[in-house]
Amino acid sequence: MRAVVKLGGALFKRDLDTVALRKIAGALSDFATQGNQLVLVAGGGQNARAYIVAARKLGADESTCDLIGIKLTRANAELLRIALGSTAVSKIPTNLSEVSHLAGNGKVVVLGGLQPGQSTNAVAALAAEITKADVLVNATDVEGVYTQDPKKSPKAKLIRSVHVDKLLNWAMAGEVFAGRYELLDPLALKILQRARIPTRFVSLVDPGNIIEALHGKVVGTRVVY
Repeated sequence: MRAVVKLGGALFKRDLDTVALRKIAGALSDFATQGNQLVLVAGGGQNARAYIVAARKLGADESTCDLIGIKLTRANAELLRIALGSTAVSKIPTNLSEVSHLAGNGKVVVLGGLQPGQSTNAVAALAAEITKADVLVNATDVEGVYTQDPKKSPKAKLIRSVHVDKLLNWAMAGEVFAGRYELLDPLALKILQRARIPTRFVSLVDPGNIIEALHGKVVGTRVVY
């Protein structure tokens, strides 16, 4: 199986949780050693957002803020690579060509952001497209896609399956700034829409959710086309 997993910024807290990183790395390492091709994309998290906010206050433009965020996502990718040990490729790719080249060598490829204007959700979608992934799992700090923000509304309900066009309509209604890419952003969804990549959104609190999604189990939210 060829798979891409996006690990959301919730995994990379201000005070980094090495226990959680080891737990997720262990589960994904086991998946990879079963003969599966795996690409991991690390999000930015609280530290990336803190640096972006500081840069913006100091007068940086949005492209510069994006570049700072990318550096932090690559630092997060390095932490994942270290946690994976010998299972992972030693190089953190900085472009899609490198992802494509490294993905077929039997080891886990780990990367962060690539270029300004792209969220790591978009990077994960592009990685899934270029590696012809059988599945893309987007792991965040919530169970999946909800009718409302579950952190703000007790009336929010988990959606088990949702059409990509509906997700795109929702995403287009919001604003996108560096460091503030929500669960879904328009560019990432456009890539999913054109490539029709089988995708699930799940919680990363329990790594078992990610593994179940990789194996096609009913968990989180499935994107339909």
